[in-house]
Amino acid sequence: MTQILNLSDIQGNVTRAYGRFSFPFARYFFFRIRKAQAGRDFVEAVRQKVTTSARWSTEEEKPRCTTNIGFTFMGLYSLEVPIRTLQGMPTVFSGGMRARASMLGDRDSTKTEAEDPNWDKDWDPIWQGNRKVGLNGAKDVHIWVSINAQPISEHRVNVPDPEFEARTNWLMALADDSNDGIHLIRENGRNGDLPYQEASAIFDDFDGALLPTPKEHLGFSDGIGDPVFEGQLPPEKEKTAVLGRGKRVNREWQPLETGEFILGHPDESQELPPAARPPEFTYDGTFMAYRKLHENVGTFHEVINEETAQFAKAMDIPVEEARDTLLAKMCGRWSDGVPLTLVPDHADWIKFGQDKGWRDPKTGAMLKTIPAWKAQLEYIRSPEASDFRYGDDMAGFKCPVGSHLRRVNTRDYLDPLNTLGFNAKTGEQPTNADASSALNKRRRILRRGLPYGPPNFDHKDDETEQGVIMLIMGTSIERQFEFVQQQWIQYGLDFNQGNNTCPLLGDHAHHKRFTIASHPSSGKPPYIMSKLKTFVECRGGEYFFIPSMVALRMLAMGLVDPT
Repeated sequence: MTQILNLSDIQGNVTRAYGRFSFPFARYFFFRIRKAQAGRDFVEAVRQKVTTSARWSTEEEKPRCTTNIGFTFMGLYSLEVPIRTLQGMPTVFSGGMRARASMLGDRDSTKTEAEDPNWDKDWDPIWQGNRKVGLNGAKDVHIWVSINAQPISEHRVNVPDPEFEARTNWLMALADDSNDGIHLIRENGRNGDLPYQEASAIFDDFDGALLPTPKEHLGFSDGIGDPVFEGQLPPEKEKTAVLGRGKRVNREWQPLETGEFILGHPDESQELPPAARPPEFTYDGTFMAYRKLHENVGTFHEVINEETAQFAKAMDIPVEEARDTLLAKMCGRWSDGVPLTLVPDHADWIKFGQDKGWRDPKTGAMLKTIPAWKAQLEYIRSPEASDFRYGDDMAGFKCPVGSHLRRVNTRDYLDPLNTLGFNAKTGEQPTNADASSALNKRRRILRRGLPYGPPNFDHKDDETEQGVIMLIMGTSIERQFEFVQQQWIQYGLDFNQGNNTCPLLGDHAHHKRFTIASHPSSGKPPYIMSKLKTFVECRGGEYFFIPSMVALRMLAMGLVDPT
């Protein structure tokens, strides 16, 4: 039986990925508390606008604009949360993201910070000063507030609803120059001159209409396999949504335990996640890693173009097919979101898109029509795009074991009863039909956030501003986000890849290789990409606590009592 949650107590961005719920526009604001009482007054004002997880029974109930709020450790300290409560917070959260930069791959791990004092020179100014000087330094970030908006109408989906600007003006007025107790940090962006971080879906032209796409700036369809957990969805929706997005047990998909993502509820170990006292303060809350990830689009295409020519020659295939295949092998999905595990062959992939309606039935070219746009969105939102496993492809003939997709969600690949090896003549692999995701289910993360940067038809290179704002949620920053980032993205031992990092998100300053296995029937040797460069770079971020509505009221009233 699905667990019943008090959805009115849980902030809405925990259970919903707003970008997939028709909120393709976002602004992220950061504040500094100068006086505790002014900070509490600010929290009370924002609290009354906060969007909860309460379900919308009709489209009319869906707000035109959403608002959510989170706090850094120093933000809680500045609100005068009792020391005993702060001492109960996870040490990773209290230390902050900057202190974890080496482990996260955000700075060169072969050098000490003293040897590389300017390692954060490319970070946005707002993050360069955060947590850099002493306890509660003058440049620390304390509060994060997000505003997401629906389009103004179904006919102008590239224009945000007017409430977006109205809510922005209201929020900024709470921290205007006359209020010296709460300060809006206007140091966002590369030049540090923006009052907030803007983000939105990437728009493209379909039949003359600008429509949001599921793409990020490197060209991959993104945000498809987000986890499903107990109580998140109504039972009738959970039955299909959980396929490929939950945990695999006894050959069936089941929702993950609530406590993996919301504090105060049992997790996959059937224990309550560690939490600070009093329990009411952390109950129904969670933690979030905010990360601004810049994408080096120019370098990416430069490397892909060079590798494509070599791959086409080595595999004796057309250049266009080589490029499509190379990108898919790096990601684990074809560029339109179709999993390699389900459709491993290029010709079959083209036909798949034709059958689904987003490719021309004669030429196979991608269609730029509104029906084609709708067909692709319908597919990536369906269980069909997520319902697959890796236990039947341990050698990675279909989807390389070191690809991005297999690293961030290993599914049943790590089941200890899986068997490595294959028939050298036929390529036939042993399969474990009972493989479970037991070693993966405690590493899942909720992915929120949106891309930032220009639409698809604008010029992009390394110097233009584009990337993804990653909002990563879970009850344990260390066990979930940091483990995946360090052990699976920046290291490869679990995938028999040694020190080779993720081909898309990895730091390639020292390890530049990615291996693509060839099926024995092809008669071709494995192909090794050897010229990888760093395509995605962190531009800063921090760890935040996302409180429940009850906890927000406690913060606003100054009544957090650990006894």
